[in-house]
Amino acid sequence: MRIYELMFVVDPRVSDDDLVSLTDDVKKLLEAGGGSVPRQESLGRRRLAYPINKTTEGKYVLLYVTTDGSNPLPEVELRMKQNDKILRYLTVRTDREQDIVEAVEEDGEAEGEG
Repeated sequence: MRIYELMFVVDPRVSDDDLVSLTDDVKKLLEAGGGSVPRQESLGRRRLAYPINKTTEGKYVLLYVTTDGSNPLPEVELRMKQNDKILRYLTVRTDREQDIVEAVEEDGEAEGEG
């Protein structure tokens, strides 16, 4: 199983109802491609690090995605790239990080025992 974090920034002029429907559309695309979204977070309106299309703020949404075998993310990223309401998006694979943390913790425990 692979675990990803998908964060996207939406134009601040988009209403809250449109933001919910946009998030639901992304979740449906992920689930149709064989993934699941066990958790999502709406981080609200935040200031951007730099202006994008003369916009200095954006609404942030974070989705935690799990996949088994098939990877729906290329199709979802293509749709996000085509959507004018989405300013930026980023997908990060996080299961490797968890494996590294677990390995380091195991090494630390093994050294402490010996």
